[in-house]
Amino acid sequence: MRPGEVPQYGGQAVIEGVMMRGPSVAAVAVRRRDAAIHLERRRLTPPGGRPAGLRLPVVRGVVALWEALSLGVWALWQSANQSLEEDERLSTGEMVLTLVLAVALAVGLFALAPTAAAGGLKRLIGAGFWLHLAEGLIRVAILIAYLAAITRLPDIRRVLAYHGAEHKVINAYEAGWALEPDAVGRASRFHPRCGTSFLLYVVLLSALLFSFFGWPGLLFRVAIRLAALPVIAGLAYEILKWSSRSRSPVSVWLAWPGLWLQRLTTREPDEAQLEVAIRALEGVLEEAGDAPAVR
Repeated sequence: MRPGEVPQYGGQAVIEGVMMRGPSVAAVAVRRRDAAIHLERRRLTPPGGRPAGLRLPVVRGVVALWEALSLGVWALWQSANQSLEEDERLSTGEMVLTLVLAVALAVGLFALAPTAAAGGLKRLIGAGFWLHLAEGLIRVAILIAYLAAITRLPDIRRVLAYHGAEHKVINAYEAGWALEPDAVGRASRFHPRCGTSFLLYVVLLSALLFSFFGWPGLLFRVAIRLAALPVIAGLAYEILKWSSRSRSPVSVWLAWPGLWLQRLTTREPDEAQLEVAIRALEGVLEEAGDAPAVR
């Protein structure tokens, strides 16, 4: 972080809770069955403490994605241990199996299915850019359909409400509002740095990048898409980072699709959920010594 630059905070929703993170510390707050809020912290390696090569543009996005995945698994583990009854908790083996199945589902839905479906259009539109664009549009359609389907599940809707609470707290903090439920509740549940926007950038960038690799056989296409994912993620990270700081018309235009998609990935939280999200951010701010400047 450059001198004078204000640190950016973010996070994710977990089971009955919220994880917040800053440059050097993360905290996950979870509502327990007894209604108490449990808080756990984890120290992080700040960006300035990484080797210079890992702070290069695009490369830092790959590092950030890996750290986010690792931190997300830790936060989910903590939330499951605190919010679920002992007989409902996942063992280490069950957690690993769940993650493997989740990765397999993601590869099948967002790598294999779109390129296989687009292959059926090859005779109609050829094997050039338009075929790759069609694959990208199919991938977007699958993403939207998947999100629309899972939001019908009651447990997922609660997670999405915590996602909305996370955004409200970050928006309130960045506006200098008091970190209290009444004030935070008035903030927007949409935020330009959301992972939803990141996913959409990945999908759109993939259509452009993959067009340079032609249209080989199905298995080779899938292999190329998986191998290129770190580069695409790094580029998407740079776009997200720039658009969240810029106020130019281009950045507003780039942010709009992700903000619209957040209508599916967030819900309005209740006061109890706002309290959990506030406690998570306070846990980060307390450790970082970065108290909010309330206006």
